[in-house]
Amino acid sequence: MIWLDPVRFVQFCHRRYGKLFTTRIPGIGTLVFVTDPDDIKSVMRGDPAIFHAGEAAAPLSQVVGPQSILMLDGDRHRRSRAMMLPAFHGDSVRRQVAEMVAITVDEVARWPVGEQFPLFPRMQKLTLEVILRTVIGVHDARRLAALRAALPPMLDIGSPLELIPPPRVLLRFGMWRRRAQHRAAALALLTDEITRCRADPQLEARTDALAMLVRGSDADGAPMADDDLLDQLVTLLLAGHDTTATALSWAFERLTRHPALLHRTAAAAADGDDAWLDAVCKESLRVRPVVFEFGRKLTAPVQLAGHRIPAGHILAPSINLVHHSPRHYSDPDDFRPQRFLNQRPDPAVWLPFGGGVRRCLGATFAQVEMRTVLREVLRRVELAPTTAPDEPVRPRHVTMMPRHGAMVTVRRRLTVADRVVTR
Repeated sequence: MIWLDPVRFVQFCHRRYGKLFTTRIPGIGTLVFVTDPDDIKSVMRGDPAIFHAGEAAAPLSQVVGPQSILMLDGDRHRRSRAMMLPAFHGDSVRRQVAEMVAITVDEVARWPVGEQFPLFPRMQKLTLEVILRTVIGVHDARRLAALRAALPPMLDIGSPLELIPPPRVLLRFGMWRRRAQHRAAALALLTDEITRCRADPQLEARTDALAMLVRGSDADGAPMADDDLLDQLVTLLLAGHDTTATALSWAFERLTRHPALLHRTAAAAADGDDAWLDAVCKESLRVRPVVFEFGRKLTAPVQLAGHRIPAGHILAPSINLVHHSPRHYSDPDDFRPQRFLNQRPDPAVWLPFGGGVRRCLGATFAQVEMRTVLREVLRRVELAPTTAPDEPVRPRHVTMMPRHGAMVTVRRRLTVADRVVTR
C-alpha cells in the first residue's frame, strides 16, 4: 500500500495509531513517522552524530553517488555544505533570474493553443534547461544538446520500488544494467564540463554554480575534488530539476481549478506583484508538497514523544500530514494563497524543504525559479480554468506528482495590449 499510495497510507495510519506510528518497509528498514511539530523540531535540532540524514537517504546513493551531500553525515556533510552554500545564496540566485526568464519565454512559445496537454513534461524540459545553463553553466549548442539527451535517462526513476538496491547478481541485467549505462554516459559528459570549467580562462567571471564550486575551497583552503563535484552536480540535477518541475506542475494544476485565484495571479504577474506570486508558490508547496517526508536514521536510541526509539530506526517527519493538519491550518485541504501573503511561513509547520542543518540547499533557488516561471507563463498565455476533478497524487521515486501530468489548456497567447488591460 505504501508504494502505491503513500499519502493515503500515512493518513490512514495517523488516524488509526496517532501522532507516532511505525511501519517496516522491506529493503529500507523500520520507519517511525512523526507528525507533531514539537517532535519534528526535536528531530531537526537533534545531534547530527545521532540523527543521520545521509544514512536515511541511502537508497538514493545509486543515483546521486556516495559523495553527494545527501549521503554525507557529520564533518563531511558540514564541509560540503559550507562549500556549496555561496552558490545558492540569495544574491547568487538573483543573478540567474534573467536566464530563467529567457528559458521560460522560449519554452512557452512552443506550447500549443486550444488543445489540452500535460504540463509536467514541459516543466521538466524547462527546469532541466535552467540547471544546464545556470548551475552547470553550459551555453554551447552542441554540448547542451548532448546533455539534454543524456541526463534525463539517468534521472528517470519511476516507482519508489526502483530505489531499493537489488541483489548484486541482478545489477548486470534489465533495468539496472540500462541505468548503469545511462549513468556512465551522463557522468562522462558532466566530467567533461568540470574539466572545461577548471580550464576556462573566464572562470573568475562566471556566475554559474559549477564555477563557484570550482573556485571555492574549504576552511583549510582545499578545493572540492572532481569526484565530489561530480556527485554534487548529479544531486543538483535530481534535487533541482524534477522537484521544481513537479512543484510548478502542481501550482498550475491548483490554479486552473480555482478561476478567481487564476485571474488574480495572472493580474499579479502582469503587475509584477511578487508578494502574491510568492504566496501562491508557498501555498501550492503546502497543499501539494513534492516530497511527503524526510528521514533521520538513529545511531543511538532516543526518547521521543514518550517512546524509546531504538538505534537503526529511521525517524520520518511527515511533511504531508503536518501541512494538512487542521491544528495548524484552517480548512487545510483548501487552496488559499492568502495564508502566506506578506508573511513568513512558520518553519515548524511549513516544511517543503525540510529543516534544520539539513534544510534543502536549493530552497531559495527553487522558490525564485517557481515565482519567475509562474510570472512569465501568465504574462504570455491565458490558461483555461477547468472543472475537472483534482488530479490524484502519484508517487515518482521520492516525489509526489500529478497523476495525469497536470493537464492544462492554453486558451490564447497574450499580447502587450492584453497585459495592459489585465493591469
